[in-house]
Amino acid sequence: MADVKVTYDKTADAAYVYFTDPQDCVYSGQMHPCDPVDVNGMINLDFDGRGRLIGIEVLAASSKLPEYLLKSAERLDTEVV
Repeated sequence: MADVKVTYDKTADAAYVYFTDPQDCVYSGQMHPCDPVDVNGMINLDFDGRGRLIGIEVLAASSKLPEYLLKSAERLDTEVV
C-alpha cells in the first residue's frame, strides 16, 4: 500500500492530501473546485500541467475527513494533538 502525505492546519481547519512523491517538486497547473453546494463545503482538486491529479485541498476538513486521518496528518499549526 502506498503512503499518502496529508497535512492539516487545525486553526484554518484545512487539510491537503498529496498524490505526488514527497521528493518531487510538483506545482499545480490547474485547480478545479467542487461545487460547494453539492459537497456542503469547499474541496479543490489540483492537477499538474499534464493533467494528472496531484492533490486535494479540503476546507472545513474536520467535518469532511475522518478523525483518524486528521490525527495522523502532519500538523501545519503549532498545536500538538
